[in-house]
Amino acid sequence: MGKLLRSLHLFALLLFLGLASCVESVENQVQIYNNNFSKLDLANFENGRLFIWRNDTIAGWYNNEEVAVTLYDLPAHNYLKVSAEILIHDSWDGNWDDGISGPDYWFMGIDSVDVVRTTFSNSPCESLYCLYQSFPNDFFRQNYPKAGAIETNMPGLCQFGGFQNYTSRYRVEKLIEHTNVDSMRFHMRDALKQTNSPWPKCDESWSIAKISILAIQTNS
Repeated sequence: MGKLLRSLHLFALLLFLGLASCVESVENQVQIYNNNFSKLDLANFENGRLFIWRNDTIAGWYNNEEVAVTLYDLPAHNYLKVSAEILIHDSWDGNWDDGISGPDYWFMGIDSVDVVRTTFSNSPCESLYCLYQSFPNDFFRQNYPKAGAIETNMPGLCQFGGFQNYTSRYRVEKLIEHTNVDSMRFHMRDALKQTNSPWPKCDESWSIAKISILAIQTNS
C-alpha cells in the first residue's frame, strides 16, 4: 500500500508540473476602470443614473434596459478581467417560464458579445415551490435561489421594500480574451418579464454597486 501511495503522489506531482508549465504568466496588469459611484462619476457611461439606497450611492434602478461603459486608449493587453457587483431587487423569478413572469434574464459582455447569460431568483424556496436560478452558471442551470450571492439579508427596493431578503447582492466576474487597444465597451442588460404587473419596474429591477476592469498582458 505504501508503494502504491508513493507512486500516486509521484504521478500527481508530475501531472501538476506538466500542467503548470502550460499556464501563462502575467507580465503586466493595469486597472483601467474602477467605480463604486461614491464620487458621482458617470464619465463614459451610457444610461447612467444614480440614486441613494441604504446610505450608498448606486447606479440604477433598471428594468429592460442596457448600461454600458466605453473606454479608450487601452494599454497593451490580451485579456480583460471584468467584475461587477449588482443588486437584484424584488420579485425576480429565475428560470421560471410561464410566459407571464419569467424567465428573468441578465447579461454581461464586451464589445456587443455576451459573456454571461444567466437568471436570478429572489423567490422563497419551499419543498413544493421553488423558482430556481441559473447563476452562478449560465442559463439553463438549475441552482437554488440566491446561489452565489455575497449578501442576501437586505429589503426589497420597491414592491417588497418593507420585507427583508428581497434584495440580493452578487459579484459577477469574467476573464475575457481581448486585444483591441483602441477601445472596449463593457455592457450589462436584462430581459425581465412581468406582463401581469401595472408597474413592472417596481416588481423587479437591478442596480449596480461597483464596476472594476483590469487590462492584463500575459507572456503568450
